Amino acid sequence: MSAIRCLGLERSFYHCVSRVVDRRFVFHSSEKEVFRSILRKLESFLDVRVATYCLMENHFHLLLEVPDRKTLAPLTPELLLRRLPLLYGPDTVNEVAAEFERARASGSTSWESGILARYERRRADLSVFLKELKQRVSIFVNRRLERTGTLWEGRFKSVLVEGGEQALLTVAAYIDLNPVRAGLVKRPEDYRWSGYGEAVGGSKGAVKARDGLRSIHREGLESDGGSTDWRQILARYRRLLYLDGVERKGDETTGVGSRRGISSNEADRVLDGTATLSLPEVLRHKVRYFCDGAVLGSDAFVEEAFERLRERNRIGRKRRNGARRMRGAAWGDLRVLRDLRVRVIGSPPS
Repeated sequence: MSAIRCLGLERSFYHCVSRVVDRRFVFHSSEKEVFRSILRKLESFLDVRVATYCLMENHFHLLLEVPDRKTLAPLTPELLLRRLPLLYGPDTVNEVAAEFERARASGSTSWESGILARYERRRADLSVFLKELKQRVSIFVNRRLERTGTLWEGRFKSVLVEGGEQALLTVAAYIDLNPVRAGLVKRPEDYRWSGYGEAVGGSKGAVKARDGLRSIHREGLESDGGSTDWRQILARYRRLLYLDGVERKGDETTGVGSRRGISSNEADRVLDGTATLSLPEVLRHKVRYFCDGAVLGSDAFVEEAFERLRERNRIGRKRRNGARRMRGAAWGDLRVLRDLRVRVIGSPPS
């Protein structure tokens, strides 16, 4: 099956990935700070919540919550003029303000409505969010590196993720463990440019990062009668992030610093299909399902997305059902739309 971009109904979550052309390392500390600043401004301007994220040297991962547009309060001239400085300079803000004044002076309500509609249609739109993000980052990086041309490999990959706790926590943990898999840090909280790292780091962006992770945990906590207090969320999420299965070799003489876990031989058995990793163990490996699975969630969720795609003639009529079991790990009730067979689970970090 070729790559499929499936859109959810009403409030939806997506795991989005995009890589730099030729996989060049162009995002260093200063570039990541600018990237994150642009990301947060777009989050506020376009009403798309960043549940969690990870910015690497040559690619990024985002878990985005796209709300149902019908639930958003409509834009007003006052609200729009407060938001415009997030993304636009004073000249643009003044031009829009002057246009509102002319519309009011003319007594034309349709003129004012037309101004608002230009911005209203861009809210809660996944494609608009990613397009704006990548364009604005491209302009900054190209100017910084004195280069021209495209910065990104293609458009972007996205996987529609079910809004339930199991699917969201699995994908979120996979994203926040990305720098650990790459060998950049030992602990996920030590990486500054991720949702988890920002949330526990106490920077000025920590509130936004905590709100994003809180949105993932809210369903499970409320169903269990628990609160969405950040300390409780942190404890639950930390358990998942730290229940890894990667062995750590300590001092050769004393053994200090060692940690028992999955061996490289066991990892090879998993890749051969002769063993199965637990969910916490597999999150320390690269997993193709999270980038190429198209839709991820329960059996019913994937089947519903499959039917929508088939109605739009995006899937061949010979295929009778959508949900496919995931290989190589104890995935529980999680299913995907694409039946990946080759290297679905990569090697653990060395």
